[in-house]
Amino acid sequence: MILVTGATGNVGRNIVDELLKSGEQVRAIARDPAKCALPSEVEVLAADLSRPETLAPALRGVDRLYLWPVFGELRGAVDAIARAGVQHVVMLSSEAVTYAAEEPHIACEKAVVESGMSWTFLRPSAFMSNDLLWIPQIAEDGVVHGVYGSSAMAPIHERDIAAVAVKSLLAAESGRIHAITGPQSLSQEERVRMLGAALGIPVRFQEVPRDRVRAQMVHYLSGFVADQLLDRRERLQGADAEVLPTVDVVTGRPAYTYAEWITHHEAEFRSALQL
Repeated sequence: MILVTGATGNVGRNIVDELLKSGEQVRAIARDPAKCALPSEVEVLAADLSRPETLAPALRGVDRLYLWPVFGELRGAVDAIARAGVQHVVMLSSEAVTYAAEEPHIACEKAVVESGMSWTFLRPSAFMSNDLLWIPQIAEDGVVHGVYGSSAMAPIHERDIAAVAVKSLLAAESGRIHAITGPQSLSQEERVRMLGAALGIPVRFQEVPRDRVRAQMVHYLSGFVADQLLDRRERLQGADAEVLPTVDVVTGRPAYTYAEWITHHEAEFRSALQL
């Protein structure tokens, strides 16, 4: 039995679908199972990673687990998972742990390592799905606001993260760290232009003061971490981001391009923008 936490998220939902296609028994947890809308083959139980005392029923009979990181609250859940006898954990982390001191995924990785369980960490680059957050701005006036628009990254499709996660759950190789990127180095400016072209509407990127973006980031990160992330973006302006072959190597197929991601989400954009 494989337990998927965060099963209704962009990555988790794709993990569930791929595991079912592989013929695996899948269980998921949710605070309100009635609102999950997961496939009927999935056993969904009420539980919450931030409340470890709720996890015991969901962990019964589970040998492998996909772990969604809960910042500041994961230690208790990891202890409960280890006590339940789970053999292997695949956890979603972030590439930011390699360059940003005190980045919250670091503590999550530490909790899993110290649990004594077998583990695999996924360290993806920026999610392509984060660009769905641009929809309200595009709908308002066709302008996406951000900082360091020429700074490149190699964004990754959520389906590719899920595919690597599933391979890692099935192989259960202990101590593996998969750094994952998309197949292209793209700046925010380039992605905005691609979205506009695909949707057939005028869309442009507009640079805003760094402090404005930082103020948004400190709602979910410390100021210290936010500054490190922004400093890195500033340094990478005009440079190409590193592109890694991890998706190809682990899954045996090419990673999805940004253009393909747009196609996969075009209906969402068009519905929200009433195109």
